[in-house]
This record gives sequence, structure tokens and C-alpha cells, in this order.
Amino acid sequence: MYDLGPPLDVEIEPGSNLLLSGPALTGKKRLAFDMLAAGVRNGEGAIVVSNTDGAKRVFEALDGRVDYVDRPVAVVDCVTRQQGMSETHDDARVRYTSSPVDMTGVGIKFSEILEEFYERQSIERNRVFLDSLSTLLMYSDLQTVFRFLHVFTGRVQSVDGLGLYAIDSSAHDDKTMNTLKQLFDGVIETHEDGEPTANLPDV
Repeated sequence: MYDLGPPLDVEIEPGSNLLLSGPALTGKKRLAFDMLAAGVRNGEGAIVVSNTDGAKRVFEALDGRVDYVDRPVAVVDCVTRQQGMSETHDDARVRYTSSPVDMTGVGIKFSEILEEFYERQSIERNRVFLDSLSTLLMYSDLQTVFRFLHVFTGRVQSVDGLGLYAIDSSAHDDKTMNTLKQLFDGVIETHEDGEPTANLPDV
């Protein structure tokens, strides 16, 4: 089981994918990084697929939470090259894609890291955070994003990982939200005032 830590303090089955849904600035990213850090402290892998911040800012967010040096932590950076930083090269911690639109590239880079952690380093527990679905929907239509996420969530499930996916619920209509929710095992909602609430299986 994966312990989600405070403030939720619940455990979730391996192979689960959870949607972190809420209006902008309600702490979705903060909550996800807290969950990733809890896993790293337990010796689990952490993979962040970021189309909102570059790898440097992702590592800064983890810095204040956990000592991740020599731990299995990696980032798929979807923004740095798009911003014109061409002098970027993949290494053990960071893989770059050309832009957030390059979902094929994102899938390939993510699979490379997951394979490295799960198969080569024998890390059987890995937490994954995709930030954010709203960015994907800015660049692509719902059907394309749905297909991408269907494969992505399946990959997380196949290695008994824990997938976390942020979405700005106020930016999308009910049809979009309801369509995407089909892909997830549970939903954690963040609120402008008050703690997050969870609608999870067996909780």
C-alpha cells in the first residue's frame, strides 16, 4: 500500500492513479510534492513529468521537503527546451522533451525513467506526478489527451506505481472533467479554504 501521508492519512492500493482536482492556487502541487517526498523518505522512486516548471524549479520544490541526493528521483522536463534553452542534455536525473505538445516524446522519456527505476534498479515502488493536465488541454483536444493518459495511467498501473495528476477544475467544463475522471481510481479535491477531501476506493 502507498501511504498518502498528512493531511489525508490514508493508504491506497499499488497501481492506483489519482486525480488532484481543484481551482487554481488551492495547493494541488504542494500536496503532490508532499506525497512524493513521503515516498522518497520510504525509499520509493519519484518521477515528476512537468509541463509547467523546468527541472530546476521541480528540484527546488523537493529540496525543502526531503534529501533526495542519491535517491531515485527524476524529472521529465517539457518546458525548458521550448523556452529556447537548447543546451540541455538528458542525464540520470532529467530527461527533456521539445515541448508540452510532444506527448509521444513525454511518453518515451517517462517510460525510460520508469524502466530504469523499476527494472534496472529494482525499485518496486514509484510515485509519479504529472503537472498538469490543464496544460495538456491548452495545447491539444480532449480526445488526444484522453488517449495519451489512457496509455500513461496504464503504464503506472502495470508497475504497481502511484500516479498523481493535477488539473485546474475551474478551467474546464463538466464534460471534460467527467471524461477524464473515467481514467482515475479516485479523486482528491483541493479547496480555497479547508483541507483537501478524498474520494478514493475502499476509503
